[in-house]
Amino acid sequence: MRRRSLLAVAAATLTLTAAAGLALTGCGSARMAALHANCTTKGLRWKLTVLKKKPHSEQREARLSIANKGAGPCVFHGFPAFEVHLGKGPESDAEGHGKVLPIDLGRGGIVTAGLRYRDCPTGTPPSAVMVTNDLAVVSAPRDYPGRQAVVARDEKGKRLRMTVCGDRIWMGPPRETAE
Repeated sequence: MRRRSLLAVAAATLTLTAAAGLALTGCGSARMAALHANCTTKGLRWKLTVLKKKPHSEQREARLSIANKGAGPCVFHGFPAFEVHLGKGPESDAEGHGKVLPIDLGRGGIVTAGLRYRDCPTGTPPSAVMVTNDLAVVSAPRDYPGRQAVVARDEKGKRLRMTVCGDRIWMGPPRETAE
């Protein structure tokens, strides 16, 4: 009888210890992220959505959505590279602002980053700081050679041309979103 109660106490202790360990580390935490490899550009699905322009606004907002289509989880750590080119001429690059924490991105998980840029008014003559294109070049953090193109679309999914007046695009810190 005494042996059974010792086994029960040992089993209960082991269960509580395991539960406490999971509660401390959590599945999406930075501690768990250290167990996975960094996300790669080819293992991610990219979507660029240009949001409706607010009336009388010089700024335009967009959202970069990044989904893990790989076989397993990966770590998304840092700002992704984001560039809009006008052929081999001028380009506008995203510059990250804010604190970035590593995100343990499970298979099918989604990360979004807000973008803001100065929109050229209609009828503005072309200049050296004006970049117009419906494609952007993106890559995962720390995977710059793995760049790929993504099509800019409006909120209804229609292809849309981005017209950026300036060489910088503001990018907010990537955040994990609910699926």
